[in-house]
Amino acid sequence: MAVGAATPDTRTYSNPVLDAPGAADPHVIRVGSTYHLYPTLSGRDYPVFTSTNLVDWERRGSCFTDPRGGLWAPDVFHHAAGDRKFYLYYTVNRERGGGLGAKVIGVAVADSPLGPFRDARDLATPAIDAHMFRDTDGRLFLYYVDLARGFRILAQPMADPRAKKGEPVEVIRPTEPWEKAHGHVTEGPFMVKRGAVYHLMYSGSGADGPDYAIGFATASSPTGPFTKHPGNPMAKRGDGIFGPGHHCVVAGPDGRSLWMVYHQKVDDRVDWKRFVAIDPIWFDEAGILRTRLSRGTAQPAP
Repeated sequence: MAVGAATPDTRTYSNPVLDAPGAADPHVIRVGSTYHLYPTLSGRDYPVFTSTNLVDWERRGSCFTDPRGGLWAPDVFHHAAGDRKFYLYYTVNRERGGGLGAKVIGVAVADSPLGPFRDARDLATPAIDAHMFRDTDGRLFLYYVDLARGFRILAQPMADPRAKKGEPVEVIRPTEPWEKAHGHVTEGPFMVKRGAVYHLMYSGSGADGPDYAIGFATASSPTGPFTKHPGNPMAKRGDGIFGPGHHCVVAGPDGRSLWMVYHQKVDDRVDWKRFVAIDPIWFDEAGILRTRLSRGTAQPAP
């Protein structure tokens, strides 16, 4: 992105914010006044949830299915100027029962954020966790995780939302202790641009462990070179919170505040029991990204 009955000042929320146990890897877009949330859930399809306030969500059915299974980490891109289509970047098994090394990133297209999305083409393999970013000058970049070389994040320039342009560039790889706490992993990329600075956010360590966490790196170009923030991870376990990660960032209903939509683990076990959460995210006076995580406590609503 480029940057109840109570009154608005007293409304609160509490995480989990989405009534969908097991949901993870959420991606959210805003179309008009309505937010659309797409999570990993059954592995067979992508459900869609809608909201006008980021707190009260209604399930609106499924927008995409694939018989191969293993659907993970959806990302939906939409830019109303000129092209009114919606583009779903999905991760799926190359064939039924395929393992991690057989994951494919593809793109599907729809006329509505509710779908149905129709498959268009494959874009990368073995790969997971695609995220499309449109720069302020109109250039498109697809960030994704290359599994051939071990959970490295690449930036792929795009000619349009369905076609690659040139070769991808590696921008992030696992190098820091927190990224190697449970496996050597950097994944779940998400770009936030503020002024002339590109903030490439990502998750590190294994997603099934409690040490899964979020960090970011900055650059003056969308393809880097990126410098990892020395204070990483910016979101991590602690105070009853486990494995926060694989997020997106959206503007709140006021159009000014920023909110991180992400998942947490249920407990400190190594498994896939997760839930969707929201919490505020902001830039401090020094221009550093900050957040404050919560679980099970009333927090001021967006």
